[in-house]
Amino acid sequence: MEYEITRKEDLNSEDYLIEVRAPIVADKLQSGQFVVLLIHPKGERIPMSVQKAENGNITMFIKKLGKTSFELYTYKVGDCLENVIGPLGNPVEIKKYGNVAVCSDLVCGHAENYALCKALKQVDGNHVISMQTFPTKDMVYPEEVLARRVSDEYYITTEDGSYGIKGHYREVLQKLLKQGKVDMVFAGGQTEGYIKLSELTKFYGVPTMVTLRPIMVDATGMCGSCRVFIDGKMRLACVDGPMFDAHKVNYKELLNRVKLFKKQEAIA
Repeated sequence: MEYEITRKEDLNSEDYLIEVRAPIVADKLQSGQFVVLLIHPKGERIPMSVQKAENGNITMFIKKLGKTSFELYTYKVGDCLENVIGPLGNPVEIKKYGNVAVCSDLVCGHAENYALCKALKQVDGNHVISMQTFPTKDMVYPEEVLARRVSDEYYITTEDGSYGIKGHYREVLQKLLKQGKVDMVFAGGQTEGYIKLSELTKFYGVPTMVTLRPIMVDATGMCGSCRVFIDGKMRLACVDGPMFDAHKVNYKELLNRVKLFKKQEAIA
């Protein structure tokens, strides 16, 4: 049956992996695009990054955060979702970049990290450097889903130093930037962290693309809730993104929009 859950596993105490049968979406989806899940007829539409699309299935990493992500966690293998909508958004341009760093520090970004590294590695002339940051050793994902297996060079950091390199991926990236070993950066994860990342890569003159995740309702450009300002111009993350030039984003406006419904989310 279409939209059947074919795999579900814990990644850590907060994040989980879910694989869903969605052959039409899986066949067309490209790196950088996303999907929208509707788990039942009266549910909300939630946008999700995709780790991989293979054999008619799509695999996603999800954090138990909002009402729907907690509800979905109660579903089991064999249960079905109401709908999987996509692919949505614009794909990343997969081409020769040279030394390209793919960075992540949050569940959605970790899914994109894997997908992007795998696609970029298939292009001759690319040296793919993956960097993933987790809070502690206990929060590190299983090895089989880390981007280590799909990159040429890999760095894993924990903020408390309990596993891998102590600190954040930005510190590793800074060392490589100083050495002139990075030509392009892609990043996904915590919105607040994009500000520091943008300042860092701008200083070294390295192009940087980041995935923006403002509130989305329909994710097709109809509602306007996901508007962002890029180089002073209004854009919609769902149809114009979700990746944008990190050096042109109005982060103040973006952070205000991201926090807009935090109170209602907690209540739900």
